[in-house]
Amino acid sequence: MEEITEGVNSINLAGADATKKNRIQVSNTKKPLFFYVNLAKRYMQQFNEVELSALGMAIATVVTVAEILKNNGLAVEKKIMTSTVDMRDDSRGRPVQKAKIEILLGKTANFDELMAAAAEEREAAAAAAADDEEQS
Repeated sequence: MEEITEGVNSINLAGADATKKNRIQVSNTKKPLFFYVNLAKRYMQQFNEVELSALGMAIATVVTVAEILKNNGLAVEKKIMTSTVDMRDDSRGRPVQKAKIEILLGKTANFDELMAAAAEEREAAAAAAADDEEQS
């Protein structure tokens, strides 16, 4: 019995290692665009890079998130992978192919400075709002 338990535990550990901790699977219907932008920033702070992944119609959302991060000087593009994935169409029950994209982004050299400056701006805006609230 102990051997079986050890075997099951080792399988679970191997499975946990196989999943990427810095991957964001983007949907174009579940969350707003800037949820993914902010999540990607947090992942880059934690892991130095983030992998954005999407299927089908969500590809446009992934590309937009990547471009926002790049245009704000926070990320550099390291790798873009495209492929097709075989999926089952629930409504018709037949197999279909969906486009897939994976974009790997890394932190820019001044990522930490830009994030610190943005945090200072938020704090200053919050303090100004608190002052306005007190005066009215």
